[in-house]
Amino acid sequence: MELTAHVMSMTVIAAGLLIGLGALGTAIGFALLGGKFLEGSSRQPELTPMLQTKMFIVAGLLDAVPIIGVAIALLLIFANPFTAALAGK
Repeated sequence: MELTAHVMSMTVIAAGLLIGLGALGTAIGFALLGGKFLEGSSRQPELTPMLQTKMFIVAGLLDAVPIIGVAIALLLIFANPFTAALAGK
């Protein structure tokens, strides 16, 4: 197998792992976040608006993880620095 083809195949696997594991981690994070929000608002209903605001802020930050993973995966697929280094040889 040619070296460039091997690098591209490993890059596609890495991109898939980046996107898949990022989505899995975010799903687990959202599940924990939602559960703790429901638990907190059921224990103290008067704090629900404050907890909801904080929950949405953390959810926005939590969404950044898979978005960054998708950006890195797209970088690796379409502008692969490893194949560029191989072409320079």
